[in-house]
Amino acid sequence: MAPSAGHLRPGRYLAFFALIVVALYALVFFTGDGKPTPKLGIDLQGGTRVTLTARTPDGGQPSRDQLNQARQIIETRVNGIGVGGTNVVLDGSNVVITVPGEQGDEAKNLGRTAKLGFRQVITSVPNAPAAPQQGQPGAPGKPGSSTAPSSSPAKPGGGGAAGAPAQQPPGSTPSAPPSSSAAGTGGPTPVEQARKLRQNPDLTSTDQAKAQAAQQAALSALVCAPNEPDPLEGNDLPNQPLVACGDKDATKYVLGPEFLPGTEISDANSGYDQTKGQWMVDLNFKAGGSKTWGDFTSANVGKQAAFVLDTDVVSAPTIQGAILGGQTQITGQFNQSDAKNLADILKYGSLPLSFDSSDATTVSATLGLASLQAGLIAGAIGLFVVFVYCLFYYRLLGILTILSLGMAGLLVYATLVLLGRWIGYTLDLAGVAGLIIAIGITADSFVIYFERLKDEIREGRTFRSAVPRGWTRARRTILASDAVSFLAAAILYLIAVGDVQGFAFTLGMSTVLDLVVVYLVTHPLVALVSTSKSPFLSNPRHLGLGSVQRLSAQRKATRRPAGRTNPKEA
Repeated sequence: MAPSAGHLRPGRYLAFFALIVVALYALVFFTGDGKPTPKLGIDLQGGTRVTLTARTPDGGQPSRDQLNQARQIIETRVNGIGVGGTNVVLDGSNVVITVPGEQGDEAKNLGRTAKLGFRQVITSVPNAPAAPQQGQPGAPGKPGSSTAPSSSPAKPGGGGAAGAPAQQPPGSTPSAPPSSSAAGTGGPTPVEQARKLRQNPDLTSTDQAKAQAAQQAALSALVCAPNEPDPLEGNDLPNQPLVACGDKDATKYVLGPEFLPGTEISDANSGYDQTKGQWMVDLNFKAGGSKTWGDFTSANVGKQAAFVLDTDVVSAPTIQGAILGGQTQITGQFNQSDAKNLADILKYGSLPLSFDSSDATTVSATLGLASLQAGLIAGAIGLFVVFVYCLFYYRLLGILTILSLGMAGLLVYATLVLLGRWIGYTLDLAGVAGLIIAIGITADSFVIYFERLKDEIREGRTFRSAVPRGWTRARRTILASDAVSFLAAAILYLIAVGDVQGFAFTLGMSTVLDLVVVYLVTHPLVALVSTSKSPFLSNPRHLGLGSVQRLSAQRKATRRPAGRTNPKEA
């Protein structure tokens, strides 16, 4: 037997829903950046398009497999660091990243090679870059020529590159300056020239005189300058020593061969060290990496180990004791953003290619705003038609439908704002289309419920007794209908990419919120009306149920004579 409407206690349901709304909007207004608006996609607010040009060590064209692998890793980084609404596509040998709003710097970080390696520090010197020299004598073999020494600029964040040294130390051989056309003329490429000095095996030679000469030549040639690329970025040889910049370009390091690659990292997370008052990155190693790190730290107490990211020494701490258990920390001059970016990039792997940020342009949102206006107008017209239909067909129940749709709108808006803050979700035109379709799904749930009430009244029940019975039967259909819609949205989200994924996500989210509104708002409101003692609210005509009740009465009247027995005929 179905419970009576009075047993539902609709006030509790409505109070619980009101508590949910208050909690959501408290989070909207009093947490985060304080802007109570959803994040918009690039088609609605404009943004930045960054073109990353791939480069290989030999100066040749990268393979299609390398480019596809790089694009997939960049997309994984996008999902991991929450840069929502980003498109990553291939354009020839370029990777084009389009990000909404003012996230251009984050897009550039997405193209970092993120090749991490652990090396032992052989020696280090303060960085004191010499002033540019003019009119240096030409290279040997070219008497009479006069060429200023050129240097390949350093990578962003303080990496260095090798060029011809301003002053050659005794016993060293001057190297030819890098040439952009070297690869095309058969000469050494900038990468090869940088390796010749900065990865010279003599840097760690057992012959002290030879090692000192090689180190002095490399350190003199190394120019640490920010905001420019390093030809060795992502192209350094792990089995050779390396001369690199670090500590925000304040120090130059001579490093030994890589003893532990970054591929042995299983996880990376950023955090704040309360005792030291600085941001750091926690690393967890795989089983093999944990053993290697433990053995190295045990054998090198009191020495420095350098954490080298894309030829830049991020940190070079002194080993205080053996570090066992597969965990360690990277500390440096990090702020919160730097630490998070580094942890997220390391977590999702290094790129198979090195990239230069060759172009960054602003994308206008004019076309998207025009489409948004058209979509909002279409949605408003559709919503108005739904309102008119509900009022005409269901009358007072139609007013409850409109109120329920309004409550659903409150839930959806707050959810969009919070998802934008928490997971980087951005609302684009495809998402707006999903929201408009969700209006129909929500209204469909109300229609199923109200038509089930009519069926109960046709069977001769009063409105009060029809509500609990109608709800028991209608909710099965509502659950089945919403389950099918959610399953379709989930499958579409998993197999699709880009804008279609945004459409599927919005549709699935709205379907879940539809169930919340039907259970916590629509049904309690109908139950509240059914138990009301007001003549106006209890009148079937005002509920759009008058014709159904008359039909039920006619059926009863028709059945009654047929059920009587005539004594004379008996």
